[in-house]
Amino acid sequence: MSAQVDADVQTISPEMPAMFDGMKLAAVATVLYVIVRILNLKCPMVAPDITCQDTPLNCYLLKSCPILTKEYIPPLLWGKNGHLQTALYGKMGRVKCPKPCGLRKYLPMSDGATATFDLFEPQGVHCTGDDITLVICPGIGNHSEKHYIRTFVDYSQKQGYRCAVLNHLGALPNIELTSPRMFTYGCTWEFSAMVGYIKHTFPQTQLIVVGFSLGGNIACKYLGENLANQERVLCCVSVCQGYNVLRAQETFLQWDQCRRLYNFIMAGNMKKIILSHRASLFGMSSSKMEPADLSRLYTATSLMQIDDNIMRKFHGHNSIKEYYEKESCVHYIHNISVPLFLMNSSDDPLVHQSLLTIPRTLAEKKQNVIFALTLHGGHLGFFEGAFLFPQPLSWMDKVIVSYANAICQWEKHRPQCQ
Repeated sequence: MSAQVDADVQTISPEMPAMFDGMKLAAVATVLYVIVRILNLKCPMVAPDITCQDTPLNCYLLKSCPILTKEYIPPLLWGKNGHLQTALYGKMGRVKCPKPCGLRKYLPMSDGATATFDLFEPQGVHCTGDDITLVICPGIGNHSEKHYIRTFVDYSQKQGYRCAVLNHLGALPNIELTSPRMFTYGCTWEFSAMVGYIKHTFPQTQLIVVGFSLGGNIACKYLGENLANQERVLCCVSVCQGYNVLRAQETFLQWDQCRRLYNFIMAGNMKKIILSHRASLFGMSSSKMEPADLSRLYTATSLMQIDDNIMRKFHGHNSIKEYYEKESCVHYIHNISVPLFLMNSSDDPLVHQSLLTIPRTLAEKKQNVIFALTLHGGHLGFFEGAFLFPQPLSWMDKVIVSYANAICQWEKHRPQCQ
């Protein structure tokens, strides 16, 4: 019997290492397959998809901005994943971030609030020799000290632009609120005050409006609310916005592209901002908040819950639907007559694909609109780089300045350009 067992062992044992080697190879192949799929390594690098009408201005802009007709090349290893681009932007902002030196301005508002913005003077001569100011509206809860804003401002200054960057009401941790109100998705009061100050202080300057994410919604809504707001404005650039707040919030309740997780994280950040100004928002005599609202805020796990219990009450909206409708630029953007450049990324985990029909349809119908849709870039990422490490300056920064330069050249030399 013992001899029989030994014979069986000797028969089986030579095959065992081969079987284990096969399992190891299968495991390695599976891991590599998952990595390739997650990082989208097989996805091609292509030029942005451009939607616009065939007009002399649009043809000139595309010819003058070759970056828009060439491939956008993200970092090879991780740059084709929208989540990684978004996470890197959100956590780190930019690489080797500069520290431009500016002057902070305080503007009293009629309701007792105090708007603040940072003013950065140009560090070079503009390509046209003219006085041009970029009026910049950052993303949700952001301000002039965010890395992506500092990088863009530093690059723009060196190209000869003056920059004015709005600090969203309540976003700066060291600036106390002077009224029971903070920023919302579409309130244009503070942005309007900043633009008014620039126009009054620099009567010779012309403006270029730039909005990032939520700031794009505010910038487009501001220009479309009143035609007078477009005076002395050369153009408007909007990057990675969602256009329709109501529809965008509905998509944040879906698990597709992990939006529900992003919703939870963003809600946590919003709660921190609100609670940091708890004394002003809930303690002032003119506050519209009740003690029960504070209790609901602590238990909120989504932006929609915070909006319904807190945000909509700043402007007296009766329902969350009314609040979202009033705050969306989609109802105003068609009133913009100056050149309008809209840019989004297909792999942006915060902006659902269904929202991108808005800018595409607008560009198909209106001569002044160009819509650029990249395959990669995430949400305000658009990092560039050879393999692993991204470059300090993003593709997004280069595109905005290139478009702005082309618009300025067109306005200065319009007969020759045509």
